[in-house]
Amino acid sequence: MMQTLMLNTWSIVLFFVSLATISFVHYVYRWRNPKCNGGKLPPGSMGLPLIGETIQLFIPNNSLDMPRFFKKRLARYGTLFKTSLVFHKVVVSLDPDFNHFIFEQERKTVQLWYMDSLWDVFGKSIESSDDPYILKYFRNCLLNQFGHETIKEKLLPKIEVTANRYLRTWSTQSSVDVKTLITRMVFDLTAKHLFHYDPMDKNVANVFANFFDSVMTVPINIPGTTYHKCMKNKTKAIQLMKDILHERRNSTEKKGDFLDRIIEDMKTMEFLTEDFVVYFIFGMLLASFATISANLTLAFALLTDHPAVVNELQDEQDSLAKSKDNPDSPLTWDEYKSMTFMSQVVDETLRMANFFPGILRKVIKDIHVNGYTIPEGWTIMLVSSAVHMCPISFPDPQIFNPWRWNNIGDTNTPSRNYIPFGGGLRHCVGADFSKAVMAIFLRVLVSKFSWKKLKGGNAYRNPALSFGRSGFHVKISEKDHIKN
Repeated sequence: MMQTLMLNTWSIVLFFVSLATISFVHYVYRWRNPKCNGGKLPPGSMGLPLIGETIQLFIPNNSLDMPRFFKKRLARYGTLFKTSLVFHKVVVSLDPDFNHFIFEQERKTVQLWYMDSLWDVFGKSIESSDDPYILKYFRNCLLNQFGHETIKEKLLPKIEVTANRYLRTWSTQSSVDVKTLITRMVFDLTAKHLFHYDPMDKNVANVFANFFDSVMTVPINIPGTTYHKCMKNKTKAIQLMKDILHERRNSTEKKGDFLDRIIEDMKTMEFLTEDFVVYFIFGMLLASFATISANLTLAFALLTDHPAVVNELQDEQDSLAKSKDNPDSPLTWDEYKSMTFMSQVVDETLRMANFFPGILRKVIKDIHVNGYTIPEGWTIMLVSSAVHMCPISFPDPQIFNPWRWNNIGDTNTPSRNYIPFGGGLRHCVGADFSKAVMAIFLRVLVSKFSWKKLKGGNAYRNPALSFGRSGFHVKISEKDHIKN
């Protein structure tokens, strides 16, 4: 009797174990061989169930070259391949022509998409931003604040004054961490322009910086994970923005800035809820200080390692100073546009920076291309480093060479091979602002200051642009002729 009972128990256990094994094997098979109705998917591997090839993507690279993750798959599958990253089915493009095609498909077959960590931050505001009316409102707001005319009429002198003030302060310190302080400078500049933020309140800048330092992580929100820390910093940052909005709405004083305008628009535009406005401003701040500070820090590091470029920049600035009636007068728009070599330095830095590992779009309608089908619901990742570090378009791509841009219009480098600000309808509205901040800061740096590297400054991809825990520490000194 007992033997029969034991035998039946083991039979039941064996049955369920077998069933679980068969189900798991079937699940793994379906995971590794996803279906595609009416066509075939690009080649590639889906990796492990759920996490896919996320771990391989997040393995740090020791240079600014295209990450090994993409290089290996380019050699094996070509410029278009499927994979799975951070719980999403993804088709990765290393092809400039396909990238250009996707940019032109905005709101036709694809729409804006972010990694989950950013999606959790912006929530409904991102979904709404694909509404044509709201998207137009966004772009008009951004153009009014960071567009060509605003830079020319208002921001140019503000950027120059800010760069002078911060560099002079840093020159009194024995050592500065370039990335940390440039991040604070760009945040202060942007926030003061948008809502008259008081730069003496360092808490706001620190909270934002701490948030973004942990945003490029696997979205597992459990205590102890970097992503959990990211979400806690997000909560703090959002609350700070709500406090600023509440204070302004309850104040009778008008400051004539962006926040005043959007508060006025909240009275007539239903989609401008309090949460929506907070997330919108939060996004504007992140988009400006996070990318600009990283790109500017990279430019600082590259100049440190290339004294010939610094000398050329100094010669250009010396010539500009001699052409001015008063060398100390503020930079004019025409003078800014005349800084040809500076513009080339900025372009070359942006080519090498590639801050994010890729530009993401969500497929909203099946895409048929080159004999393959990319199904609705999948994500497309456009890898800018694959384009910018291509030796065909940019010979010796790992070498920092601003002079390559002298005759760039006469080479085989069309605009689709240079996409630091994306393309199509979603081309970054703040592109001119980003370039202006970089150019004017570097102008002040090489004209009035010298510096010496103390430690760090080694840029790499992790998978976003990073300087590691060592950061980039320098000693900045004001030049003697400036002191006198």
